Amino acid sequence: MGYNIAQKIIKSHLVSGQMKPGEDVAIKIDQTLTQDSTGTMAYLQFEAIGIPRVKTEISVAYIDHNTLQAGFENADDHKYIQTVAKKYGVHFSRPGNGICHQVHLERFGKPGKTLLGSDSHTPTGGGLGMLAIGAGGLDVAVAMGGGAYHLAMPKVRKVNLVGKLSPWVSAKDVILEVLRQLTVKGGVGYIMEYAGEGVKSLTVPERATITNMGAELGATTSVFPSDEVTREFLKAQGREEDWIELSADSDAVYDDEITIDLSSLVPLVAKPHMPDNVDTVENVGSIKVDQVFIGSCTNSSYRDMETVAKMLKGKTVHPDVSLVIGPGSKQVLNMLARSGALADMIDAGARILESACGPCIGMGQAPKTDAVSLRTNNRNFEGRSGTASAKVYIVSPETAAASAISGVLTDPRTWGEPKAAKEPEKFIVNDNMIDPPAENGDSVEVVRGPNIKPFPVNVPLAEDIKAQALIKVGDNITTDHIMPSNAKLLPFRSNIPYLSEFCFAPCDPHFPSRAKEKNGGFIIGGSNYGQGSSREHAALVPLYLGIKAVIAKSFARIHMANLINSGILPLTFANEDDYDKVDIDDVLVLENIREKVEKSQPIVLLNKTKNKEIPLELTLSARQRKLILAGGLLNYTKMQSEE
Repeated sequence: MGYNIAQKIIKSHLVSGQMKPGEDVAIKIDQTLTQDSTGTMAYLQFEAIGIPRVKTEISVAYIDHNTLQAGFENADDHKYIQTVAKKYGVHFSRPGNGICHQVHLERFGKPGKTLLGSDSHTPTGGGLGMLAIGAGGLDVAVAMGGGAYHLAMPKVRKVNLVGKLSPWVSAKDVILEVLRQLTVKGGVGYIMEYAGEGVKSLTVPERATITNMGAELGATTSVFPSDEVTREFLKAQGREEDWIELSADSDAVYDDEITIDLSSLVPLVAKPHMPDNVDTVENVGSIKVDQVFIGSCTNSSYRDMETVAKMLKGKTVHPDVSLVIGPGSKQVLNMLARSGALADMIDAGARILESACGPCIGMGQAPKTDAVSLRTNNRNFEGRSGTASAKVYIVSPETAAASAISGVLTDPRTWGEPKAAKEPEKFIVNDNMIDPPAENGDSVEVVRGPNIKPFPVNVPLAEDIKAQALIKVGDNITTDHIMPSNAKLLPFRSNIPYLSEFCFAPCDPHFPSRAKEKNGGFIIGGSNYGQGSSREHAALVPLYLGIKAVIAKSFARIHMANLINSGILPLTFANEDDYDKVDIDDVLVLENIREKVEKSQPIVLLNKTKNKEIPLELTLSARQRKLILAGGLLNYTKMQSEE
């Protein structure tokens, strides 16, 4: 029996475990990336581990999230990251050089390599044939120190692509169709592997758009083959020597399979407030549009931008629409400027943003009250744009550009001849905004601003836990709900005490004060709890507030890992109906919990207030149980290094 691509990469990097779905496996990590929103904490954690130099093939620190500098906080964090990177052997991508996933695809990604990133959209690298996985900052810190990355061996779902995209239909429509079929929970426990004749018709940037939004499926990652298309992309980047051929064996076996007929797809749109709330642009109709954003790590490649420029040339943005465009990297922006495409955008009335994440994460360009905002980014969670009442629709660059001109949601197929751009034979390469690390790190002083505070560290798991239920939330709670991320809060990502005042603010603004008054307690959640961003702050802030356990119907992968890394118990209801047997302020007891975790014994929650016994499940590997017992990954890592 042959291997699929995902299995081949895992097998070649396997440190321990067996490649059986659900089994704990540890894999060697070749590359890491961080961004400034999560990076400050990751490097603080790396320093705490006490390793003098990173041990990966290459690690890169990007500045792309917190680029609005309304105060000293962001600039201080950037200086800290720059100096800590220089000291410990990490390349530093300066502010303005671009979005981490776009730049990494252009300059560092290699087929067949493993990449771990402190950003949930790290799977973008799968467009190059990498096994690229998003994780919490502490996991990345451990990987930078040479430690293996542990995960439950995923199943592999084959996405068989047949046919070829019709004019005006793009890669964004492909992944929206996958989301429509599988939902935001449909990829949990899976790697999505794309195959079939249709793959050959997709460029690397198109493939990267698809793998990027695999994160919205809840998938561990997504991956494409490395073929001649991959080779041509790397050659155009001046990196042909990084290419290897990588494909599934002819007799490879998959755990599941779906087929997408590219030729049957039409322009699609994800309606508010979930990426899987997908319909056709035609069905949604000509709704009035107030704002359009074209960019983000999903659709900010040179090809995307050139296509948009061709559509805007000679036209004028509708007077009722604010059109903002964010090229994904300095390379993309430079090439647009030299080709004249940038001038065409500006002539049409577009507002050009710096090469950064920007509006996608609520960092500027918040829409007006009750606005309809069309965006090419990957998430449209309620309030994520910075405006709670805004309605965000996810669309392709083609749909976005057509709608910006017309003033209403517009099917680009009504525009006549297609305007799609081609991939350049040669990209402009200038890496002068990527600083290499110092050869001798001992000579570098790490600069720490006053906004950088110590991060919370848990204590070993107690024998018993008795506390109240502090909050009860429903299904599909995102990390944006748990720890909001906007222009006002992003500058405080290295200040957990300050952030704690806003924990669960969209759900219950009184949660922080209640948690402090009660000296911590339990969180009760619904299904898919913690979906969305990889930000470990959604675990670190509850840890700071004294949360002992989260009891939910089910968890999103990265957030569950972050809870375990923080030493917080991720418990699930054995019977989902028991969710209704717990309310806020109920006194809950976990008796002999340390012994039960240690010995993998059944766990029963005692609801003292309602006098009920509720069976719970704790689905952890043997290693994860050790992490929980130790009070988190940092404590466990230190214990291991001392033995």
